[in-house]
Amino acid sequence: MKKNFRKMTKKAKDFSAHVYKILSKEPNKAFNYKQIAAIIEVNDTQSRNEIIKELKILEKAGKIEETERGKFKIISKAEYYEGTVDMTSRKSGYFVCKELEDDVYIPFINLNHALDGDKVKCYIYNRRSSRKPEAEVLEILERAKTEFVGVIDIQKNFAFVTTTNAKMYTDIFIPKNDIFNAEHGDVVLVSMVDWPKKADSPFGKVIKVLGKPGEHDTEIHAILAEYGLPYDFPVEVEAYANQIDTSITEEEIAKRKDLRKVLTFTIDPKDAKDFDDALSFQVLPNGNYEIGVHIADVSHYLQEGTILDDEAYERATSVYLVDRVVPMLPEVLSNFACSLRPNEEKYTFSAIFQLNNKADVIDSWFGRTVIYSDQRFAYEEAQEIIESKSDIIPAHISLTGKEYHAPKPIVEATLKMDELAKILRRKRMNAGAISFDKVEVKFNLNEHAEPVGVYFKQSKDANHLIEEFMLLANRKVAEFIGKQKKTFVYRIHDELNEDKLFSLQNVISKFGYNLNLKSKQDISFSLNKLLEEVQGKKEQNMVDTLTIRTMSKAAYSTHNIGHYGLAFDYYSHFTSPIRRYPDVMAHRLLQFYLDGGKSVSEELFEEKCVHSSDRENLAAKAERDSIKYMQVKYMQDHKDQEFLGVVSGVTEWGIYVEIIENKCEGMVRIREIKDDYYTFDDKQYALVGEVSKNLIQLGDEVYVKVKNADLVKKQLDFHFVRENK
Repeated sequence: MKKNFRKMTKKAKDFSAHVYKILSKEPNKAFNYKQIAAIIEVNDTQSRNEIIKELKILEKAGKIEETERGKFKIISKAEYYEGTVDMTSRKSGYFVCKELEDDVYIPFINLNHALDGDKVKCYIYNRRSSRKPEAEVLEILERAKTEFVGVIDIQKNFAFVTTTNAKMYTDIFIPKNDIFNAEHGDVVLVSMVDWPKKADSPFGKVIKVLGKPGEHDTEIHAILAEYGLPYDFPVEVEAYANQIDTSITEEEIAKRKDLRKVLTFTIDPKDAKDFDDALSFQVLPNGNYEIGVHIADVSHYLQEGTILDDEAYERATSVYLVDRVVPMLPEVLSNFACSLRPNEEKYTFSAIFQLNNKADVIDSWFGRTVIYSDQRFAYEEAQEIIESKSDIIPAHISLTGKEYHAPKPIVEATLKMDELAKILRRKRMNAGAISFDKVEVKFNLNEHAEPVGVYFKQSKDANHLIEEFMLLANRKVAEFIGKQKKTFVYRIHDELNEDKLFSLQNVISKFGYNLNLKSKQDISFSLNKLLEEVQGKKEQNMVDTLTIRTMSKAAYSTHNIGHYGLAFDYYSHFTSPIRRYPDVMAHRLLQFYLDGGKSVSEELFEEKCVHSSDRENLAAKAERDSIKYMQVKYMQDHKDQEFLGVVSGVTEWGIYVEIIENKCEGMVRIREIKDDYYTFDDKQYALVGEVSKNLIQLGDEVYVKVKNADLVKKQLDFHFVRENK
């Protein structure tokens, strides 16, 4: 009897939440105590009395109302919110909603089949006043994704697909007749078809077999498929692109400003295939300089309402993986018709500026043009001109592999534009722009696309020259339309998050750095000082990464709030329409307004902006995954080598170590550190040895060896060798 009573009390204790949840899930329906008891699956008298009692308590608290005798309905208040689910790797999640100050914890039992990124309707409640609020998913409004990549485990009558995504807490059940032609252990792409209410796992079907785990093409295709990114064009889209007339006609030239006789050249990476921008230069009779920023006129070929435009919009961006580019446009346009190749006439959309010696913009002109590129430079060649002030391009950096003399007018133009670019950059920095020159990890690949070496790419003066004039064009186009108060596609960047700044301050103080957080201007200047001071130090990559994480994400929007990181009131993306759809929209809108068009629908373009931002984020994730994959692949061949690394993260389960010579990051499990028994101290953000009191903390140098290099999970595990003391 005693046992029974205890069981009852435990049940009774939960009735408050149960009753309220049932009424919450169907806010327009009234329930009596019998209906509630049936849903909870209790039928004894004591439980029914508890339900009646709970209904009275909730009514008295003003949370529910009696709509007719014995029937109760929830009083709708602002406890219902719409937002997204952000899963952790521990089967629980957080509810993220703009209307709420903080993210709200969702225990696993309250997820109700919601997955990471899903748009959901949630109810927020306090189970006990002493605890933080919790959320429960009442309705899944929109799935973030319905296709997943994983490894298939085939049983006799069914199969399961398990993903490597730590945030995906369930495997996917595949009925026998939906296995397609997959073999046990294959990497597959599955579509989630259904998730019955009482089923532990969702039901799915295999829609594509990607190959065997660990094989190069399999893993690259898996990365693209994971983020819903394509890796080839539909046949009909290729066919449409191939029949476009890409010839340069006198009729079209007559409609444009003809700049074919003005000195024009391109500066791009050595291995670039698409050249979407060129610069022209001439000295004007008044002593000022006319500098033209000429951008491939993609919108001339990419017509609205075509299958080619639909495909480009859907992709929204080119994706740059370590060993390949997945272009937004078919090759016939991206590498040929739209590419501003040397010694060819091309249609362009131009922003032409008259600048004085102080780099003040005296005049601007925007419109369609035709140009002739006189020369193609690699960044290394332009850098040589800037550094040596000479016209000699040495063989080891020359695109032709032979030493040559650059034409004198181009050398003079490069040096003058470098001078002006440096003034433009200085003005930006003084206005509060933040200087990010993060080291890029690059790989030397052999003919089988295997990494045989790692090198770092850093921006130099030649890169900054191009960057400053592209920024000028992007800013002035946005300003030109923004001041007319017409709908436009802006590139926006919100101000810094204060909490993240304090977290950054907390971490960098361990290395002896400090931030001045008094004002917006002080923050910008002290961030620039920090980024300058860490240059070349062992902690540079970690501090650069942490600083970037304090920033809001830049995005596309019709609602202009300026660009904090660049310190611009107006900013757009205009200069890369071969690889970014927002730039195509900017071109179309600019021409429409130049032709006297009235402001277009803000709502329609905001929707396109959101889509473009989403696709950009997916592409960035795929690019990061491909770098991580190549790092793991590279480290597979260096298992016996000892590496010096820097501690880049400390957690309760171990430390993350970034190898200094190649920036590869891996985990050392806490149990791998044998010289003492270590525990995590969250206040010091360190591991503390129980006996020795030795600290292992952020920035410490340690020697490690590769323990495990998992290509499928894209994870590195290290053996701890010793500290570098």
